Amino acid sequence: MVFTRKIAYVDLSKGEVSQRVIPKEIRRLYLGGRGINMYLLYNHLNPGVDPLSPDNVLLVGAGLLCGIPALGSGRCDIAGKSPLTGAIGDSNVGGFFASELRFAGFDHLLIKGKAKKPVYLWVHDGAIEIKDAKHLWGKDTVETQSIIRSDHGDPDVKCLVIGQAGENLVRFANVRTGIKNSAGRTGMGCLMGSKNLKAIAARGTLDVEFTQPDQLLDYCLEMNRAIMRTRWAQAQSRWGTMVIYSNTGNTGLVRVRNFQLNRLEKPELIEPELMEKYSIGMAACYSCAVHCRHKYVYTDPRLGAFYDEGPEYTSQGAWALEPDCPNFENILVGNHLVNRYGLDTLETGSLIAWAFELYEKGIITREMTGGLELKWGNFEAVVELIHMIVKRQGIGDILAEGPKRAIEKLGAESAYYCIQIKGMSNLHSDERPTPSFALGIATATRGSDHLRSRPAIDLYGLPEELLERIYGARVSSDYTSYEGKARMVWWQELMYAVVDSLGLCKFQTKFISVGAPCYEEWIPLIKYAVGMEFTKEQLMEIGERIYTVERLFNVREGFSRKDDYLPERYYVEPTPVGLPIARGKKIDRERFDQMLNEYYELHGWDLNGVPKPEALRRLGLDKEPSRMF
Repeated sequence: MVFTRKIAYVDLSKGEVSQRVIPKEIRRLYLGGRGINMYLLYNHLNPGVDPLSPDNVLLVGAGLLCGIPALGSGRCDIAGKSPLTGAIGDSNVGGFFASELRFAGFDHLLIKGKAKKPVYLWVHDGAIEIKDAKHLWGKDTVETQSIIRSDHGDPDVKCLVIGQAGENLVRFANVRTGIKNSAGRTGMGCLMGSKNLKAIAARGTLDVEFTQPDQLLDYCLEMNRAIMRTRWAQAQSRWGTMVIYSNTGNTGLVRVRNFQLNRLEKPELIEPELMEKYSIGMAACYSCAVHCRHKYVYTDPRLGAFYDEGPEYTSQGAWALEPDCPNFENILVGNHLVNRYGLDTLETGSLIAWAFELYEKGIITREMTGGLELKWGNFEAVVELIHMIVKRQGIGDILAEGPKRAIEKLGAESAYYCIQIKGMSNLHSDERPTPSFALGIATATRGSDHLRSRPAIDLYGLPEELLERIYGARVSSDYTSYEGKARMVWWQELMYAVVDSLGLCKFQTKFISVGAPCYEEWIPLIKYAVGMEFTKEQLMEIGERIYTVERLFNVREGFSRKDDYLPERYYVEPTPVGLPIARGKKIDRERFDQMLNEYYELHGWDLNGVPKPEALRRLGLDKEPSRMF
């Protein structure tokens, strides 16, 4: 049974490992994955802890439905206090690690302390060993996994690893698994590096028993067929997430030259169809029918010939749009470099574009860059800055600290040009024409973020009757409107919290396709897989509970309403180009404030963004932290 899977407590300072069964009561309250991780983070970390101290905890969790043959059920959640922001640190990654962890007998790991020398964890069939990683230190993310598999003589070992960026404590270093999958946001790779933890390797052969296996298999087949009937999945299986650019790039919903433009002069230069020249096939994560990532081979004069996977929509933004380097091959190269080094694509691309604009404004000088010319379109400078960030050299050492600390070093004048919220840079999207997206990045618990609440279906102009059925109240079908958009963001937040806790893929939900599975379809999946029965309302309450715990954590760390606002440029600079619906748009400050008030009210928070006592009682959070396990 799934409920026999355990949590392991690993103390790297003492070299000790203990384990216990996860209480079923916790499952009913938080499900698994992100939900249980957020409970553990709030309960096992004291306020004010330095994110890079041994007292910070690193959490790894598999979703409740991990291992079912449907909907990309291999998602893994990695959490801790963010070295980048000091707020919630949390990142979700696909691939095959979470399922392997469950096959090895564990659903969650809680890791604290700091090893005296580089180590990795070896998780296998109910046991965990702390092993020497001296021979792995200095290796990139792909080399590290290959060496570990060779050491154990088993090609099926799955790993979470850091690259040189994590070793050098770049605050936005990520955690990687496989060739391409990345837990990209909030600097969890930096947290691993601070613990001298190079990798977690898992190999399991234990059976996973489901409650009603025949019904589960039949229903999973139905779910896979349902998702593949959607136009979104069909497009994604051919073009990957880059297909999003076909809409946003041409409309004018993207950031070019950091924040100066919202559309390329020639958007067709990086259209996803150009990938056909380089792609040699498509790959998928565990239990995914979609197969959304390209496999490609490319020969670069600087790097030689290489194989990689992706790139993603985020890669288009980081390496072509934001620095105004619109050449498709730049996307392939940038994707490969950050994958190998273990860097967050979004953060790296945004910080480099910010540095380019500061260079243009004279805030960063050529003397500060060591002679490197940070001029729009100079992709050689982009590549060099990636190396400098990882190696913490020159101006790269400043950027490696992330937005908040870099602003302190570069001066207050630099802050205006930095597109960040709570200390985390934004995706390359431009939210000025889309109030729902703007509210989402402003209020997201882990910082400026498109994967905590973004209602992508807002862009489709759906009938308002359909939107009302989904969201439970009237929502405008005009994506430039403010009406009902607070409800949209609140609803999506709860759904994403639930899907991250079930361990399913967001891209196979109503994030981006109105015809994709949601609560009604998850209810039988949970029943057939683990025997637990929920109503839609109960699942939504679980989502609210998870999100409120995250908010409580941030409030405890000093975050409040003041941190739920957009960068000033959103309010004062109208979008200069794009289609008529996106051109000349900026966020109305007064209407945004009203939308923020509505959002807080939906959550049951006061006007400062603090959860009210009655909301805590309703969600059973009035006694937290409870330390139930």
